[in-house]
Amino acid sequence: MLLHLAAEFDLQRDVGPWLAERGWAAALDSSENSSALHVVNVERNGKIIYTWKGNQRETHIGLYDLQTKENEHLYMFERDLRIISCSVNSERTLLAVSFRQYTEEERVSRLLQSVSKYLTLLIEIHPINNVRVLKAVDSCVRVQFLYPVEGRNTSTESRLLLVSEDKYIEQFDICVAVEEHKVVIQNSGQLPRARVADDLIWAQWDMTEQRLFYIVPKESRCTLKCVQFYPDENFNSILESHLDISVTDTRVKLVNFGYDDCQDQDVTSTSLNLRIFTSKAGGLCVCCSLASDIPDVITYSIYFLHKGYSKTFTVSLERTASHQLKEVAFLNLDYYVAAYLPGQFLHLLNIQHPDLLCYSLFLTGEDARIDTLQNGSIQSPLMSTILDGCIGRIYAVSISDSALLEFLQKSKRDSERLAALHCALLCVRSTADLEMKIIWWISENLSTCHSFDPIQEFIVASLYSRMCSETHNLDKLLPYTSLLDWIGVIPGAVCTTDIISLPVLEFQNSKGFWEKLNSNLESVKYAEPHLHYHSNVLRREWQNLSEEQKEERRTTTYLRNIFENAKKVLSHLDTWDSEERLVPLFQEEDYQQQLLMGLMVAQLKDHLMRHLQYVGKKKIDQIVLDYVANLLNLVHRIMKEVWKRYRLHSCIFCLQFYGWSSKLLDSQSSPAGEWAFSTYESQVAYTSIQNISPAAVDTSDERGSAAEFAVFHIMSRILEATNGMCMPLPPGFHTLHLGLGVRCLPLHTLLHYIDNGVLHLTETCVRKLLKDLDDTEKNEKLKFSIVTRLPEALGQKVRQFWNHPINANLIARKYVKLLLEKLGSRQCSRPISERRPVPVEFLPLNYLTNMLAEIENQGVHPYEKQDHVNVRFVEEAALKHTMMLLGLKYS
Repeated sequence: MLLHLAAEFDLQRDVGPWLAERGWAAALDSSENSSALHVVNVERNGKIIYTWKGNQRETHIGLYDLQTKENEHLYMFERDLRIISCSVNSERTLLAVSFRQYTEEERVSRLLQSVSKYLTLLIEIHPINNVRVLKAVDSCVRVQFLYPVEGRNTSTESRLLLVSEDKYIEQFDICVAVEEHKVVIQNSGQLPRARVADDLIWAQWDMTEQRLFYIVPKESRCTLKCVQFYPDENFNSILESHLDISVTDTRVKLVNFGYDDCQDQDVTSTSLNLRIFTSKAGGLCVCCSLASDIPDVITYSIYFLHKGYSKTFTVSLERTASHQLKEVAFLNLDYYVAAYLPGQFLHLLNIQHPDLLCYSLFLTGEDARIDTLQNGSIQSPLMSTILDGCIGRIYAVSISDSALLEFLQKSKRDSERLAALHCALLCVRSTADLEMKIIWWISENLSTCHSFDPIQEFIVASLYSRMCSETHNLDKLLPYTSLLDWIGVIPGAVCTTDIISLPVLEFQNSKGFWEKLNSNLESVKYAEPHLHYHSNVLRREWQNLSEEQKEERRTTTYLRNIFENAKKVLSHLDTWDSEERLVPLFQEEDYQQQLLMGLMVAQLKDHLMRHLQYVGKKKIDQIVLDYVANLLNLVHRIMKEVWKRYRLHSCIFCLQFYGWSSKLLDSQSSPAGEWAFSTYESQVAYTSIQNISPAAVDTSDERGSAAEFAVFHIMSRILEATNGMCMPLPPGFHTLHLGLGVRCLPLHTLLHYIDNGVLHLTETCVRKLLKDLDDTEKNEKLKFSIVTRLPEALGQKVRQFWNHPINANLIARKYVKLLLEKLGSRQCSRPISERRPVPVEFLPLNYLTNMLAEIENQGVHPYEKQDHVNVRFVEEAALKHTMMLLGLKYS
């Protein structure tokens, strides 16, 4: 079961023993009267009000404190009454109660037509003293005390909301005073009151934020309004939004104004099933469902007011029974809104990113089952809280990380995998163990995800989750996905999207939720998708800068700043992880990756500075460093978990153990051969990881184990993922990747990977190849193939480490070519003296060396850092090569 429910309050568990101790055991027997013991309200401070019947059928009201786990008796009526609504003020000195005095049949039989059906009382309970009648009417009334800011000192004034079925809401101001150790109401006459709302057909109370949402019908549409109550005892209308909701039943429906245990038993086809949920990030959703006239079909809509559009879902039910509840229950899970129909489906809709359906989970069957919930009254009075009114139990609801991981592992559709992956990374509290299991799942499913790259999604979503909690509005500027769109559908549900008008806000200097909601609305007005950082500009600048570096055209000041940025990132990363790293990364310099790091820092900083002008430069600098450092750390995290899973060790890059087989080295590198191996290599790449048991991994130093090939394939996918989003890699990644490639691939495939940019020749790796491998015929073939592919700058650095005639011949040829290019059209002005003690009697070579020596004398020396490479070196190499071709011994 995806949703985990923990019972925070249970009437039978938390109240039952207390009642039994005081002789009210009859209240626990629900066989005679289903309403003997039930919850009637939940206050803002977590106190739960409940009612029960005594031994003589008297009506009692009690209070349970979730913090102290203690019960308290508040009041008793000596008659058998049906409590409709009840609320106690924060100081627990006043109690407001609304109840039904008689049923219509009782009034007729007792000739009590002049007696009102419902009575609303205000009672002094500290201690129990006076009782004041607030309402005596034939329409149902509900009551709710307003609560000041938590931690506020005891107030001498309380405010009470009174909600009537006659479609209005009033606020009563009640002043109290202490007289002879009694708290009494000061107002001798009528209590001061103010009209809050009129002509409403629906209202919902937000006890946490002290907000009142209500709907007023207006022609063919409805208008949603919100009144915010403030600690200074004022209130004002702060929001107005037009909704295209057709309402035929104009009876008032109230949400979170007390919990009548039978209020939801009569669900008609015209009942307005509507809930409003808010999120900590400034999300505002209206969830609405009308029972469909079509049998076995449910339709519900979610209005994402903070995004400016709505989504309507139509679901065909698999199996129904006449006694089953046909009303969708909506639950507030902060990051998600859940639409739940017991026995049918559980739909988790992403509030933060509702644009792509692949980030919402639609579950059916066993996955959608929530065992502990009944098919009765299910409500969500608080965020991540469920009240089951039928059994009087309050649950803290959360998404189970174990169930989510299990769902991820067994899912076959990309949409389900994406939704589960994002839910695990962005919603569930991420732990090292959960992150490790996700990485393992990614490593096993690289070839099964067809419409997205799981490595890209892991990196982007993890970065988004780690960074966006730091600064307000950062969630609108950083990417949360690698996908640009999603054209898939939700199996089991038909979705339509409609543009809706944005709500109008009227507030001044309001903080918290309203400020965040206003920021979200401003983002929609200015095309939010374009605010997210994108790597297109970074890629273009990186490519341009790399080309300009080859031509040495960019100023050193600019480059110095770029590399200084990279240095700061790596220094910042070093402060996080002082332990010895299992994977041999961050142990060398990588010019290209450091260039990309520095550019990302510079461009991300510019992006944030444009949109976060109220945030200081120092703070933005820190955010950017954290972002890039976290990116590198995530790649290292993936590598570490893969390294551990396949039991590799840091000595894997010891080239002296590379035993090249003649079968691999003698393979022809023809196009046909390359394509034949590519097919084989792809097949192995896609199946090797699934077929490798980590417990059976060969950790010996023999070349090319299955575990090493699996890690090589994962590293290739990491490289592909980061290249796709232009993200830097930890220094040393390419060296390690090339080292594993040398161990795992045949020579022609290795060279094919190098030529196509999959493997990158690094100075560290090439130097180890040239120095550590002996000059057998097979190794010479490898070294020669590598040396001929080196860029000129890198070749000058590392060729000196291979003392071999082949390498000397290459160096000499390159040296002659460079000298002749420098010479251009100039002619030798004079011959020069011979440099050898015994002149070589080979006129063509003499002429060439004389001409090269003249160029050297003119100050031209391409290999300034290698003094031994000169005309004499060219002459020696030419003679050795000629004698070798003639089969003669050179002395």
